[in-house]
Amino acid sequence: MEDEGFAAVVWREEGRWESGLLPHRLVVDLDGLIAGVRQQPGEGGAIGLVDVEDEFFIAIRMRPGGDVSLLLSDVTASADYPVARQVVDMLGIDVPTDEELDLVVPAGDLSIFADLGLDEMELGMVLADIDAYADEQIEAIARRVGFGEVLERAVSAVHL
Repeated sequence: MEDEGFAAVVWREEGRWESGLLPHRLVVDLDGLIAGVRQQPGEGGAIGLVDVEDEFFIAIRMRPGGDVSLLLSDVTASADYPVARQVVDMLGIDVPTDEELDLVVPAGDLSIFADLGLDEMELGMVLADIDAYADEQIEAIARRVGFGEVLERAVSAVHL
């Protein structure tokens, strides 16, 4: 069975959004994902968007100077997915208890896209849509920030 999901990276070059895919094997390796995103030298850094089996997503934002921001769309994924646990560990928060596993709550930097026009409140609304799959949430973010078309082209190459 083919794994669902993708790891994409977007960046700005000469004022235009560009995109590419990271190797699928990195979907389970946060350090590898960060290293892959870091390799894109875009203006203002690069953004990694990782859809893990359409269950949750991880956003990685590399900023000039090497600062890394992380967003995990659903902290409860850390109970079942090692890569989500890696994000939680890097953020310094606890894995949810059994009583908390029915709460879908994001973790990390909710202002990760604020300078690109997607503030915390609007991002929170995207993340609050519990009926949306991870790829749909990523698509909504990409459209609002302005790289929807280039991301769609990159991701569609995976699903051909």
